Order: sequence, then structure tokens, then C-alpha cells
Amino acid sequence: MTEYNGVIMQYFHWYTSNEGVLWKHLKENAQRLAKAGITAVWLPPACKSTAGINDPGYGLYDLFDLGEFDQKGTVRSKYGTRDEYIAAIQAAHKANILVYADVVFNHKMGADHPEEFMATPINKMNRKEATGEMQKVKCWTNFTFPARQGKYSEMQWHWWHFNAADYNLHDENSNAIYLFEGKTFDENVDQEFGNFDYLMGCDIDTSHEEVRAELLHWGKWFLKATAIDGFRFDAVKHVNSRFFMEWLKEMQKITRRKLFAVGEYWSHNSETLLRFIEVTESNIMLFDSVLHYNFARASKQGKDYDLQKIFDGTLVKIMPQQAVTMVSSHDTQPLQALESVVEAWFKPLAYAMILLRRDGYPCIFVADYYGAEYSDTGTDGNTHHIVMPSHQWMINQFLSVRRTQAYGDQYDYLDHPNCIGWTRTGDEKHQGGLAVVMSNGDNGTKHMQANADTNYYDLTRHIRETITTNNEGWADFKCLAGKVSVWVPKKKGRKQ
Repeated sequence: MTEYNGVIMQYFHWYTSNEGVLWKHLKENAQRLAKAGITAVWLPPACKSTAGINDPGYGLYDLFDLGEFDQKGTVRSKYGTRDEYIAAIQAAHKANILVYADVVFNHKMGADHPEEFMATPINKMNRKEATGEMQKVKCWTNFTFPARQGKYSEMQWHWWHFNAADYNLHDENSNAIYLFEGKTFDENVDQEFGNFDYLMGCDIDTSHEEVRAELLHWGKWFLKATAIDGFRFDAVKHVNSRFFMEWLKEMQKITRRKLFAVGEYWSHNSETLLRFIEVTESNIMLFDSVLHYNFARASKQGKDYDLQKIFDGTLVKIMPQQAVTMVSSHDTQPLQALESVVEAWFKPLAYAMILLRRDGYPCIFVADYYGAEYSDTGTDGNTHHIVMPSHQWMINQFLSVRRTQAYGDQYDYLDHPNCIGWTRTGDEKHQGGLAVVMSNGDNGTKHMQANADTNYYDLTRHIRETITTNNEGWADFKCLAGKVSVWVPKKKGRKQ
């Protein structure tokens, strides 16, 4: 995915407007995004979810309702109607932007009717420990989709299509997970809590024959209806890893084309990411969560963080061809369950590291690009007003350089705790190369080798003077305290 220096934009955040305008905005904005250097967009789940227009899409109710049926109090989703979704995809394609759809296969929520059956209460903190005997439970597990009336699919979901749930109408104060009779938790999942198959809602049993057939049928239908180019799989640490690979291979067989896929697997440990990649035979890339956590830690520690270690343990360092690199996402933004903030001062440094280096398939977060402002309740029970500043101008500079200069060999100068840099040589089609230097402490200087006898200027405008390399390409490249400078060859006749 990096042979043409592609860049993904996550085109939503958790607090994106619920006024149903996102699909319209993408349609109107696609050409501008393409001109800026965006080559793919990751869109939020388009399927109807349990909270209707207030649901970001992860409380999955009906896979076949893309904003077409009057369910959960609305026809459209939070983002718009089915027709608007498809029109947005078509506009993106017209602008030569690939479209990746967000897919939730882990759970369903908002059932139409409860059902009674037998289940065993399980300790949430240790999924291998039962906290009581098998008992009769009453759970919301029957999905009938009355407004759709069998259009696109006649399957109705019952308790036997799921493994577990955490809400029992016979014991509403219970703190247990209920493992359904005849079921086991999936293998090939994260081992936190002994087995992290169960996350929320009604946990889909991807080993059930009817479920597998239905999800394959949906995938075929969805690809035909939308013509999307790939998938972002939600919550992959909670689902049997092999299911995603088998499902993806079947979709590629049906469409007879390569479909991109990336999984969301939040972990501080690269070994868990590598295990998923091994099980899925490298068919699915992963977001580099370790790199994100390094960015967040570096932004909070300031000059006390050793920049020489910024890539330690990261997927992009260990297995770069499988890494989708990112700075922030809807999961990590302030007031979310996985809140892990990269402070604003550090974001230009972080974006330089994912956009201007050789390895990884970078993903820009829409709230970092356009900015965001919202209020919500925090874990302390208080309401907080959040303002996320826009970094659009700086990111656009990086995108421009990525498209025209960030090619060829890379030479790293990651040899100081507070000031690091690298150079790129360019290639036959992209002459000139670049030099990047950044500091998390005082003003910095790096003695680095770039192209010989070349006059460079700082694209970020932090430093106004130019720098000229000697006949072997060496020069002292500078940056300001807490800033990044991107040095590119000065074109003849250009005023800085």
C-alpha cells in the first residue's frame, strides 16, 4: 500500500455531528481531499445501530440497513441515508480515492425481543471461572428486523447464534457474563481476563454454520451494493482471528479483486499483534497501537522522553509491511473509553514521523485535520468541554512533501534523546529528497547527509534561513525547540 505513498484519512470521530450530513460532506469534499494528497478514506459503520441517529455505528443492530428502513426511531443513520452513502463512495472513486468500510462482526445490540434459555454465569475478570450453576436466563437475543420484512435477508437471529451476553432480565443487578448453553468462548482471541472473546452486547458466534453463511451473504451483498475497496475490522482481538481471514478470502474470491483490510487490535505489546498477523497469514494489516502509545507518552513527558526510543517495540519497526500508522483515532480521543491523548504540541512531530518516513501506511485522523469541539461526561462524572485544534496547514505541507519528495533510501539519525532526524534521497521519478529534524527539548541541530550541493528551505516556515549542503551532501539541519522542520530543495526562482 505504500508503493505510491498512499495516505488514509479516518473521515469521522466519535462526536461527529448526528445531523446526517457526513456522507454529503464527503461527496462535496472528495476532490479537495484528493488534491491535498489523501488516497483513501476510512468511513464509519454505515449499518443501523441500536441508538439510531445518536449511535456512532458500533452498537450494531442490522447489517442490511444502510439507512433505508425505519428502525431504531430513524430511517437514516447518524451519518445519512443509504443513497447518500453510495453517492459519497462514488464521489470518492471519481476523485481516485479508495474507500474502506468499517465492519462490526463482534456483537449485535438492540434486539427486538427477549428469549429464555439456559446459561452459566462467568466472572468478568476471569472468563475461565464460573460464578454459579447453569440457570434459566432471559436475554435480549431475538433480532427480527420488522421494518425490513425480510428484504435482502430473511434470517432472524436467536440466542443460539450468539455465545454470551451480560444482561439477564431475571437478575438485572448481576455483574456476570452469561455463557450460553452448549457454547464456548472463541479461541484465537486476546488472552486478557483469561479469554477476551466477550466484549459487549450479544457476542456473535462466528463458528455457527448459519451465522457464517449469513455474514458471507452480507459481505457479497454489501460489496455489490457499495463497490467499496476494503475493510476496517472492528474489535479483532475479541473474535477468532481465523474468521476474518477466511471471510476476507471469500470476499476476494467473489469479487475477483484484492481487497484491503486492517484490524483494530488495541495492545501495548507488539507480540500480541504479531500473533494475530501470524494466524491471519499476513492477510490483514493492523493499526500500530504501540506506536500510538509511544507518541502519547512522548507528548506528556516532553524533554524527559528519549526520542531515540520512539520506534521501540512498534509494528512499523518490526513488520512495516503490516503496519497502518496513526497518531490518534476516535477510540483514543478525549473522553472515550480508550482515551490516550497525544498532546497538541507533539502532533506535528508525530505526523512527520508517519507521513515522511519510508515505512507504514499512514492514517490521518479527521479531528486532527479539521479540529473538533464537543462536550461529554468524563470518568469523573463531570461534564468536560473539549477543543481539539486543527493541524490542517501543517499536515497539508507533509502531504505535499510525501507526494513529491518522500521517496528513495532513508538514512536515520536517531542518535540523541531530544533531537532526531532522517533524510530521504528521492528516486528517479522524484528528485531532491528531504531532511527532517525535530526536538522535544531546546533548539536542535543535526549533522546529516542529504543531496550534494543543494539549497534547502524549511517547508514548515519555522526557520526562514536556507541551508546548503556541501559537495558530499552534508549540512547542519536545524529545528526550533519542541518543533519539527522539514527541509526540501529550493526550486530556482522560488521566494521563501
